[in-house]
Amino acid sequence: MNAAETHHQNLIPGKKHAPENLGRVLVVGLGKSGKAAVQYCASLLGSRVKSLDVSAGKRNADAEAFVDTFAGQDIRFAFEWETFEDTYDLCIVSPGISDLSDLYKNAAAASAEMVSELEFAWRESETDSLWVAITGTNGKTTTTSLIEHICLSAGLDAHAVGNIGEVALLAVWQAPVKVYVAEISSFQLATTSLFAPDVAVLLNVTPDHLYWHGTMDRYIEAKARVLARLDAASGPEGKGAIAVVDCTDEIAGRLADEFRAGNPDVAIIRMVDAETAAKAKEAGIHGPEYFAYEAEGHLRIRFAHAGDVCAIDDLQIKGEHNVLNALAAASASLALGISAQDVARGLVTFAPLEHRIEPCGEAGGIRFFNDSKGTNVDATLKAFTAFAPKSIICLLGGTDKGTDLTPLVEAARARCKAVVCYGDSRARFLEAFGVDAETAKAGEGYSFGNLDVLVADRMADATRLAVAYASPGDNVLLSPACASFDEFKGYEERGRIFKAQVRDEFGATVPAPAPAPEQING
Repeated sequence: MNAAETHHQNLIPGKKHAPENLGRVLVVGLGKSGKAAVQYCASLLGSRVKSLDVSAGKRNADAEAFVDTFAGQDIRFAFEWETFEDTYDLCIVSPGISDLSDLYKNAAAASAEMVSELEFAWRESETDSLWVAITGTNGKTTTTSLIEHICLSAGLDAHAVGNIGEVALLAVWQAPVKVYVAEISSFQLATTSLFAPDVAVLLNVTPDHLYWHGTMDRYIEAKARVLARLDAASGPEGKGAIAVVDCTDEIAGRLADEFRAGNPDVAIIRMVDAETAAKAKEAGIHGPEYFAYEAEGHLRIRFAHAGDVCAIDDLQIKGEHNVLNALAAASASLALGISAQDVARGLVTFAPLEHRIEPCGEAGGIRFFNDSKGTNVDATLKAFTAFAPKSIICLLGGTDKGTDLTPLVEAARARCKAVVCYGDSRARFLEAFGVDAETAKAGEGYSFGNLDVLVADRMADATRLAVAYASPGDNVLLSPACASFDEFKGYEERGRIFKAQVRDEFGATVPAPAPAPEQING
């Protein structure tokens, strides 16, 4: 039985695509999504689920404690289980398991259908619920959070799920809402087949996670799946699905063109530059093609009579990339039927997220920013645009992802006053900046044209060097362009330790946020 054949099963009325009988179910992986799938399917044993087997992965205390909560129930758990002699009607697979791995291939060979937890959640959700799906290499979390914030401030029952916030299946099961705002990774999209969001947002697509997908082409293919079934969605108010695509990004723009060629009737809001929008207006282009762009210091959206939505200077989130994130969130919110005035109110009352160019204090005229979520080169390049040129001392380092550093070097020379290279990736960063890594000493500084390059062992040392170097008016920015696993459990821990250091060691204090405006002209 394949995905297409599931259409012939008896489906539960009132749900997106939920068979009355799920049959024999296999769950692979016990991360957050795997645990949610086990809990949900365990509640259906004896009714919709005939049997439940779980490939629990590596044995550890957390996994064992979870398994113990199901003692006495007819569920088969197995650690280190990678081959399957039984057969299954449905396999719900963790997004951490690549479809190139032997474990995935073995599970697929034993299962009639493979789905991600997120797709399963969508299938089990109410028919009249609306799903906004957001994907892209960078900007997903900010855009997702911003859409949720706009929805809630407009009085719409919404919840952020997926790669952010609550696991989607738990939300659908325990706290259903009208609008699910889902941040979706390429891992999750790779195992979708029926998933049909009502609004799909495709942001930038730049090299990342190639260890999981194997090639850039497969990574792009996974991202494109967010658009694949828009023609099957009813869309807001039953008017059809809407795509929002950042066409200022070369790959995303190409995917929009390819999608349009096969789906001439699905509405697309294209994020473009002002010149492209002007040419489209002169050509008389209108629905189902719409345009969102920056013009005269405003976010301007040619959809639903929105016009100028708000002034860019009124946004609390800064940087060219956040202008695009705001455009995407505003477009998606307008697509949901939220008024331009309510969209504007939500945009200007939204505060920066933790670890995303997050202001974390000022001391002695030096400002500190935590962009620990900047785990790849593209994210760090975007962070640079939030600051005046030559005002940045950037902390670069951590676990090397092996990506091309040339764009980072060029941007740092143009935008940064200095960089501090530290951690496991220090040697490769130093070489990229023209410094001999073998002779470079921690605590020393080197000149690379108009850019100073400082050397540190660990992140705390890098912060101290940056503060000692900085002058009043400078910005010390943690935007490492690397993963964090050489010193930390994840980017969250890295960011919080950075914030604690600048607070406790240097006395940085964060000013209270300005009150929200009482009235906003939309």
